[in-house]
Amino acid sequence: MSNPAILTVDDDPAVSRSVARDVRRRYGDRYRVVRADSGEAALEALREIKLRGEQVAVLLADYRMPQMNGIQFLEAAMDLFPRARRVLLTAYADTDAAIDAINIVDLDHYLLKPWNPPEEKLYPVVDAMLDAWLAAPDATTSDTRVVGHRWSAPSFAVRDFLARNLVPYRWLVADEPEGGRLLTAAGLTTEDVPLVVTPDGTSLVKPTEAQLAAHVGLTTTPTEEFYDLVVVGAGPAGLGAAVYGASEGLRTILVEQHATGGQAGQSSRIENYLGFPDGVSGAQLTDRARRQALKFDAEILTTREVVGLEAGGSTRLLHFGDGSMIAAHTVVLATGVSYRLLDAPGLAELTGRGVYYGSAAIEAPNCKGEEIYIVGGANSAGQAAVYFSRYARRVHMLIRGADLRRSMSQYLIDQIAAIGNIEVHPHTSVIGGEGGEHLERLHLCDPRSGTPRTVDASWMFIFIGAEPRTEWLDKSIVRDERGFVVTGTGLVVDGRRPSGWTLPRDPYHLETSMPGVFAAGDVRADSVKRVASAVGEGAMAVSLIHRYLESQ
Repeated sequence: MSNPAILTVDDDPAVSRSVARDVRRRYGDRYRVVRADSGEAALEALREIKLRGEQVAVLLADYRMPQMNGIQFLEAAMDLFPRARRVLLTAYADTDAAIDAINIVDLDHYLLKPWNPPEEKLYPVVDAMLDAWLAAPDATTSDTRVVGHRWSAPSFAVRDFLARNLVPYRWLVADEPEGGRLLTAAGLTTEDVPLVVTPDGTSLVKPTEAQLAAHVGLTTTPTEEFYDLVVVGAGPAGLGAAVYGASEGLRTILVEQHATGGQAGQSSRIENYLGFPDGVSGAQLTDRARRQALKFDAEILTTREVVGLEAGGSTRLLHFGDGSMIAAHTVVLATGVSYRLLDAPGLAELTGRGVYYGSAAIEAPNCKGEEIYIVGGANSAGQAAVYFSRYARRVHMLIRGADLRRSMSQYLIDQIAAIGNIEVHPHTSVIGGEGGEHLERLHLCDPRSGTPRTVDASWMFIFIGAEPRTEWLDKSIVRDERGFVVTGTGLVVDGRRPSGWTLPRDPYHLETSMPGVFAAGDVRADSVKRVASAVGEGAMAVSLIHRYLESQ
């Protein structure tokens, strides 16, 4: 982060050089002196400084400038840096204008030209201005900043992408002062959000995930065309495969469409994972696994959609959505599952505006003192209920069954029972929702009697079902009727190996119907839907890959 700036603006080149020289001589070791020759040029400099998240301590502006005089400049500068101290440089004949400026732009001081000697006339004034500014300086930040609307699905999508990829950012509401100042600096209005401003001052207006990734330090392009192992999906299984593959010397690349961690990465606290007796958040576990994979020189690509897989002799070819492809000896499919959409009237258009899939932990502070609804009765729903109970006045869990015992671990059931502001509603289904700017009401129903009821609600988090992300595989890989990838002995029916199988052996335990392609974690048919088993399968896949490569 650069030193705070002292900006001087004067259209007379001689005066401009003089004031900048005198200021730099006294303050150049602590402050960055920025010189401009017009009001518009000075405003452009201020916009760049604002977008970079830096500070401006003092503004020294000449009164008599064409197009935009000093008072007009200082008035415009207040919209960007309201805490910067403002000094107007005037001739003796302009003192009345300077006095008027005290009322118009809250001028801090006016200074008569010439100011020689500066030790007596300039420096005492600037010293006083700097002392006043240091008592209440502008905020500085090196984080990415996001400006958007509170109930905006695109704004939520940007924040969720950054949070899930562990990119630090500051959230600023567009119609609040600091958000408005950033929009002004970028030359935008509240209609142009979401705006993302990167630490180097780059402005991204309504960016795609790929644009975001490219500007916040995430890798989106592979460094090679051929690898020993390509892992598709960066949930626990994919991260496990990447860590073990790279650590054992395989040239490994991990490809993720959205964010590392998968559904587990969104969990507020995982308490039954081996080695973490006090629990660990999904984000923490993801961060550690990601850093571990990078430590062993695995590549991690983000926002790359894999749309096809084919065999080319002993090579496996993966096609990306942009038309490019990479090749490898082996592949691990670890694309996991996604939450099933809740098909009820009014919910689709409110997604991201009060209706969310998964924990959406970034919304938790906004739920303080509110009543929220969680749909689902598995572990992910229970973990979210416990987490949100710290913020919400009451958490309502809506489940279709009679109780939680069928699908939730006992430790979570016990925790929920002990938390006074969590209420479980059995035999309850969501049959609709409505609202204007955001979700306002939910329509619920007891499926046994069909009796409907309506509740006021602004927040609903949905954790229902599991749909495998395998539609892109088409017919290249055998899947079951629900879309899960069939592996190992499941492929051998009545002693017959799968169609197209060319090897003189049965498929290995995690191997798919395409030799050299393995599946691990939730995407695999009949897998155990737990984080530990997913990580274990990722590691096991690498062991089987070594066996496969040795036989080639």
